[in-house]
Order: sequence, then C-alpha cells, then structure tokens
Amino acid sequence: MKPGPQALAEPRAAPDIAPLQTARPGDFQSLQYVQPFVRDEGTAKSLHFTLGELQSRMLTGQPWQLALDYTRTMMGFLLFNPAPGHIGMIGLGGGSLAKFCYRQLPATQMTVLEINPYVIDLRHEFQVPDDDARFQVIAADGALYLQTETPAFDVLLVDGFDHAGQSAALCTQRFYDDCFAALRADGVLVVNLHYDHPDYPLWVDRISRSFNGNAAPALCEEKSNSIIFAAKGKVIAPRGMSLTKSLTGLDQEARRQLRAELARIVWQMKDLDDEGDG
Repeated sequence: MKPGPQALAEPRAAPDIAPLQTARPGDFQSLQYVQPFVRDEGTAKSLHFTLGELQSRMLTGQPWQLALDYTRTMMGFLLFNPAPGHIGMIGLGGGSLAKFCYRQLPATQMTVLEINPYVIDLRHEFQVPDDDARFQVIAADGALYLQTETPAFDVLLVDGFDHAGQSAALCTQRFYDDCFAALRADGVLVVNLHYDHPDYPLWVDRISRSFNGNAAPALCEEKSNSIIFAAKGKVIAPRGMSLTKSLTGLDQEARRQLRAELARIVWQMKDLDDEGDG
C-alpha cells in the first residue's frame, strides 16, 4: 500500500470482533472487515479502503506489470534468491506481486494469506489467477497462520495493510520472530513499511532483532515506503549480489522493468560491504 493525502471520506469500520479464518463476504464473521472499493479509470484500476490510501493499482492492458514503485522494490528478493522454491505472501491486495511472481517464476510454489474476505472476493476484478497446483490464496490471519502452521518459505513477502494503515498485528516482535521461524535456512523476509510513520524506527529495530541484525532497508523511489530485507542465512552484502543472475529467469519485459530498481537497491546497500570489512 502507498500512503496518500488525507482521505475525503472514511468508510465505516465493522464491529470489533476477534478475527476468524473462515469469514466470507456477506456472512456474520465478515462484519469485522471494511469493504474496499475499486476505481476504474479505463486504462487502470485501483483498490482503496479510503480515497487517501492507494492499496493497489493495475494497468488494464498490462495486468501483470508492477505499476507501483514499492512493488518493484519488494522484488529485490531476487538479489538474494532468483529462483525460490516457495514464496509466502501476507496480504493479497490487488494481487500485483502475486500475478507478477506467478507469471515470471513458473517453477515457484506460492501461498498467499489474506485476512479480508472482501479483498479475496475482488481477485478476478484484478485478474489474480485461480488456485491451482502451485498457487493458492488462503483466507487467513497471516500472523495467526505463522503461529499455528509450520510453513517453510524461501521468501516471505509481508504487505499487510487495512483501512487504518499498517496492521498492528504484523508489526510486533512476536510476528517478526515467527517470520524468522517460517523461513528455510537461507530464507529472506521482505516487509513493506510506511517510511514516514512515527513507529517506523521501532519496526525496523524489531525486524533486525528477530534476524540477529541481518536486515537492511531500501527506500522506495517515491520515498513514501521503505522495504526491509532480512536474511536468515548469509550476511546481506552487495558484493554477493549479481544483477545478471537475479534477472536471468525473467522475460524481457520483466527484466526491463526491474533492472534499474534492483541496481538502485544494491547501490543503497553499498555501505554494508564497508561494515562487513570493519
């Protein structure tokens, strides 16, 4: 999600009920969730909870493209692992990352966790693929899922926002500890955070603590979001990253879209090599 100016109208939140995993649009359990809306501009569709916050954007003629800058930054996990066996995602939104990864990483299994049934109900509006042998969208509380299940992700992408902004349940020390436990030995966590939020330094510190200090931020191009990369295995160091290798498995259009962004991420992390030498 990308922050925006003050919303013109706030949606009415549903009653404060403890999250359940099986809510569906229209049933009693779904009352706890705010229903998003879609703005159709002809050449693009966007997903919102309020007019001041953009959740996702899709170019209707190129639905697989990553239209928002932060989604391209989150694809920086390719610098760590260009061919992950299993990607986990917390937060479906309009499915930008899910669609891109599904198309560009055909050998990768994908598990997407989305707590809001209304968001899942819009998956076809945003051309999110149907579930199949390697792609699954699960209606679940992402934080609870990590506590109760035993996933083994190579990459875990966390992009969980609601009508109130950054989801508090996805910013706790316990949650980031659970993210660490949900990754394989060389797994990578990628978290989208609001850069200007007053708690941003606290959240970055929590991620770093869970990953024994092996975490690094990458400020997005428009500087409203910051993506935190945290590695369970090797120490994060630009000298170990290969732009060519990271892009090899992608088609020509995807390489064109990501090349400059991945290079920008490596440049932002350049000081880590000096720290490693110190």
